[in-house]
Amino acid sequence: MFNHQRLQCYEYTFLLAQTVPALVATWPKGSAQLVDQLQRALTSVLLNIAEGNGKTSPADRKRFFSFARGSGAEVASCMDIAFAFRYIDSVTHAHWQSQMLHVVKILYKLK
Repeated sequence: MFNHQRLQCYEYTFLLAQTVPALVATWPKGSAQLVDQLQRALTSVLLNIAEGNGKTSPADRKRFFSFARGSGAEVASCMDIAFAFRYIDSVTHAHWQSQMLHVVKILYKLK
């Protein structure tokens, strides 16, 4: 197992990413752009956590974790849009918001 896979922020985001295929399968055909944006943002969170954790320079780590935080906010915004368009219910929306906020808070603490 790689070190980044042991980080809670990576684990939580990975678990959310695993739910995306079933979640978006229920969305209407016109939602392809939002689906793509959500998938790319989640991918970015995971990849930037992994890359940042692999850096030895504190400045490099901080930069990649900052990218991951930004992408986490993007995921939350995608879910806001999905909720506004009535693709997801309020329970799903609240769950995603809570999980991504938790991930972002963890990322603020990583150095």
